[in-house]
Amino acid sequence: MPTPSQSAAQPAPSGWRELIAKEDWWAIWIGLGLVVAAVIAYKFGVSFKWIAVTPQKWSTFGDLATQLQANGLRFLALFVLWTVLFGIAVTTMGFKLGEFVGAFAFVFVVSAIIFFVGVWDQASKYNLEPPLVALVLGLLISNLFGIPNWLRTGLRVEFFIKTGIVLLGAQLPFTLIAWAGPVAIVQAAIISLVTFGTIYFIAVKLGLDRRFAAVLGTGGAVCGVSAAIAVAGAVGAKKEDAPIAITLVILWAIVMIFALPLIARSLGLSTGVAGAWIGASEFADAAGFAAAQTYSGFAGQNGITGTPEASVQAFTLMKVIGRDMWIGVWALVLSIIATTRWEKTGVDSRANAGEIWRRFPKFVVGFLIASAIITFVSQGYSYDQFKKTITPDLVAPLIGLRTWAFTFCFFSIGLSTRLRELVAAGSRPFLAFTGGVIVNVILGFVLSSIVFASFWEKLGQAGP
Repeated sequence: MPTPSQSAAQPAPSGWRELIAKEDWWAIWIGLGLVVAAVIAYKFGVSFKWIAVTPQKWSTFGDLATQLQANGLRFLALFVLWTVLFGIAVTTMGFKLGEFVGAFAFVFVVSAIIFFVGVWDQASKYNLEPPLVALVLGLLISNLFGIPNWLRTGLRVEFFIKTGIVLLGAQLPFTLIAWAGPVAIVQAAIISLVTFGTIYFIAVKLGLDRRFAAVLGTGGAVCGVSAAIAVAGAVGAKKEDAPIAITLVILWAIVMIFALPLIARSLGLSTGVAGAWIGASEFADAAGFAAAQTYSGFAGQNGITGTPEASVQAFTLMKVIGRDMWIGVWALVLSIIATTRWEKTGVDSRANAGEIWRRFPKFVVGFLIASAIITFVSQGYSYDQFKKTITPDLVAPLIGLRTWAFTFCFFSIGLSTRLRELVAAGSRPFLAFTGGVIVNVILGFVLSSIVFASFWEKLGQAGP
């Protein structure tokens, strides 16, 4: 997904020069550098949270002012950290540092505003999801006022995406497979494969490009926004593909927040079964948590069995662990397929191993390494111990940094996208994604309430 600022990029480097002259590698160095720094700080009992500051929930402007006054220096330090890291990278890649710093300062400030809007305690009431706000605001600025040339250097869409994806690996250690349990893993695998296959098949049949079909498929099958942008980068999708997929993910995620708890309540599903169905059917973690939390309040009403906590616990096992961990798998597999089967190289024979590696998105390797590092650190911990000890002081700060990188990305996508590019997609993406939604919801219900019902009902009685 190249941005306008990338048109002036230098010819593709080769050999060792590539390690310091390509975005893929710089995303790895920055992402893994932050992960290693956080691990070292954690081992010495120093929290990385100070520099990885994120806005906290607020309700009044007084609360907001107090928060800004208390954490102003931390936000400034975070801006300096990102500016230095990205600045070194873009300078090495041949761009002017002065242009980038000014442009990135604008991106950072607006992203911070978007971030604060997203944690407002009334944000969910008005559906002010940060990815959607960032995209819409960027689109409005770009299409109503235009983008000055000085700003284009800071719209490093792919760079922000790739860095965020490497950091995303720290959120998904390999040990999640063991923690989730075989039932959750099997059900998540079925949901992921069938939903992806459905959306991809319909999209291709409707004449959409295979890369776009893959972005839509993973957006519905795995982790919504994160999966869509990860695979868009991995398969080399067009820059307008990710915004369309993200918009569809958020649209249906909002619908599911209201629909799933009400339908589950009318059916009298136990809290564990309902939480699993929500986890199998929702497309975004935040929306899913909201739906699962809503259903927890129905426990004990109108014959609904199970503990209130079971709804969120089942959702976490099914979605946050079971489905989200497929991000790396889909990115890796689809990147290999894209480089070996989808790319037109002008050569009749298949690309050799060296050519595959040259075109392979290296940041996927960074994602896997980040996951391996956190897996090593969390050895010997149970899931509850992981959440209580490692998550707050090690993983949470990295999640915060990843959220910043993704917000930079969302806003930059909006700024570098023309509305006519989104409108040109027509109804076909909506039809393809909606077909996946229908299959996803029905299959999730059958697996949660019939096939694996005993597992989820037991979870609702005894807890994990």
